[in-house]
Amino acid sequence: MSGAGQRPRSRQRPGPGNCARAWAALRCAPDLIYQAFRRFRHREVVHLSRLKNGLNVLELWHGVTYAFKDLSLCCTAQFLQYFLEKREKHITVVVGTSGDTGSAAIESVQGAKNVDIIVLLPKGHCTKIQELQMTTVLKENVHVFGVEGNSDELDEPIKAVFADVAFVKKHNLMSLNSINWSRILVQMAHHFFAYFRCVPSLDMDPLPPVEVVVPTGAAGNLAAGCLAQKMGLPIRLVAAVNHNDIIHRTVKRGDFSLSKTVKPTLASAMDIQVPYNMERIFWLLSGSDSQVTRALMEQFERTQSVSLPEELQSKLSAAVTSESVSDEAITQTMGRCWEENQYLLCPHSAVAVSYHYQQMDRQQPSPPRCCLAPASAAKFPEAVLAAGLTPQIPSEVSALEKKETRCTPMRKSDDWTLMLRDTIEDIGQQWRGHFPNAPE
Repeated sequence: MSGAGQRPRSRQRPGPGNCARAWAALRCAPDLIYQAFRRFRHREVVHLSRLKNGLNVLELWHGVTYAFKDLSLCCTAQFLQYFLEKREKHITVVVGTSGDTGSAAIESVQGAKNVDIIVLLPKGHCTKIQELQMTTVLKENVHVFGVEGNSDELDEPIKAVFADVAFVKKHNLMSLNSINWSRILVQMAHHFFAYFRCVPSLDMDPLPPVEVVVPTGAAGNLAAGCLAQKMGLPIRLVAAVNHNDIIHRTVKRGDFSLSKTVKPTLASAMDIQVPYNMERIFWLLSGSDSQVTRALMEQFERTQSVSLPEELQSKLSAAVTSESVSDEAITQTMGRCWEENQYLLCPHSAVAVSYHYQQMDRQQPSPPRCCLAPASAAKFPEAVLAAGLTPQIPSEVSALEKKETRCTPMRKSDDWTLMLRDTIEDIGQQWRGHFPNAPE
């Protein structure tokens, strides 16, 4: 199992043994998908709520942690464990989170005998519920660190570890952030589901478009949408961001550059300045030109500022439109949606719905529109209160406050990369001898 940062090995010929293994995996796929989704609360797994004034909200949050990342991570974890058991192998997963990824990743692999997971969370930058969903899991294979920094800062030690290819290989490291290709593949299904639920007719030629509004942080769901477009799905993508607007500036004028600081917002899981999936989008829209993409990203690493080539900028703006939404607009949108529909939005979903209300108030003609809802409002009571509304918190969420917690601090004075490497080494020592293919 190759780690992040490693190039794929050369392709093998599809001999009888490889074909047999692939066929066995395909036959198991329905069972794996069933296992992935068996704990989702809605029978449809994903549900479309049709509200007043043409507002369609695609609820992606019916998994255990009330966030859309349960969908892709539960599937990815099932695929992963299937192959690990076949190969008698142990891996260590390293995850950085701005809020939802960490809890969904932990939920997907907690208790797995052949997986350890290390999660770095930004202390004070997640909601209390998000943090408790991570720190109350006391399984031996779960290791949580509370970092005194934001989500971009905690990514640095992770990038440093994965840049050491020999270390990655030695310890069978991988990531479950949206840099993991499996997550993008699963997320493509969101866009197809949105289209077939919202398209007025499939009898037209050509097929009519549907606009999909994507609340965007690291741009994984956006990259999945761009891939769906390339596959021929007639969707128009809107990247809706909060005040941290690097993607909005990139789409509008090709300005892929960092702001001076990350500004905390009510849509905290989107408080990101380095949307690493934009690299995938640049590659896809440049005609799979790896040299152009590499040059852009290397310049971004050096200078933290890139102006996109005119041709690439033109293709990006043709594929995606964008909008940046303030905290004030978020709370106004949450209030308006409740007043009109008695429907509570999470602040991230409100970023998408804010765009819908803007277009509706301008009375501009548009195709049917679907707003992706990445999380339940139950996870963000602070934002619900800020909107002047009453939080509705399920009993299993409120019960988190009574549970024991475990979290190792990473203080500003600590060497975060060294702490991360030492933890990985300790896990390797623990598993050495348990698996024939454990790290040596």
